[in-house]
Amino acid sequence: MEKQKYAVIGHPIGHTMSPFIHTRLFELAGIDAEYTKLDIAPENLGAEYEKTLSGLDGYNITIPHKQDIIQYLDKISPKAEMYGSVNTVSNRGGVSTGYTTDPDGFLKALEAAGIELDGRIMILGCGGVARTMAYEIALKGLEFEFAVRSEDVGRAGLLCLEITKKIPDAKVSFGLINQIIGNVDVLINATPVGMYPNSDEQPIHNCAIGRCKNVFDAIYNPLETTLVKRAKANGSKAAGGMSMLVWQAAVAQEKWHGKTFDTTDVNKLCEDAARELLSK
Repeated sequence: MEKQKYAVIGHPIGHTMSPFIHTRLFELAGIDAEYTKLDIAPENLGAEYEKTLSGLDGYNITIPHKQDIIQYLDKISPKAEMYGSVNTVSNRGGVSTGYTTDPDGFLKALEAAGIELDGRIMILGCGGVARTMAYEIALKGLEFEFAVRSEDVGRAGLLCLEITKKIPDAKVSFGLINQIIGNVDVLINATPVGMYPNSDEQPIHNCAIGRCKNVFDAIYNPLETTLVKRAKANGSKAAGGMSMLVWQAAVAQEKWHGKTFDTTDVNKLCEDAARELLSK
């Protein structure tokens, strides 16, 4: 049987953990496949779709193509349609289908960390990652709030309107990130603050971190951000984003070949991916 071919596309693609993670997942699934990365500039997406992407068995999509890829696909899943975003494409029988696996990765990562979505839930930021998390929380019927910088108040307001339009009973609000008061049961960082190489930075001040019962940081490089370290030092339950990255990849593989993965295997892969990241 011919070796299957997969890839991740983005621009700039830079260093990505996707080839390492997916290669391991293919090995676990017993599938003979190769996985590469392709740097595709936005203006070249259409040409590369015809020339390269349509000939692959499947591929992942990262910034800036998650929306623009949709116009070239034959169909997309209901959840991808709701989000207006695709991060995984399967090519089967000449039909290209787009999916979004980021939401599943988020929920599975919280479960793996033992963090329950309950009580006062706060999302830092209002970008693409925050939007994904917000929709999943809203779909569960839970109340939550965005905490944003003053310059992002307008975007946060529009995102709240978008969510309530698609999910009419959504309970969502927003406020300023530097004016967080009171206790927070689940704090989710969906900003890039604290990401390598600016690893000493943190999105909120220490006293606010001290009032958080659970903390999840979507950043996976470094493995433990300053936010996660401080939360743990305070005795809070806290986890970084490597689990989310690996789980969304595992769900993408399920879309490609229908095989599921054991939680123990995924947890082991998270540990191996962490070591791989450190070695880089």
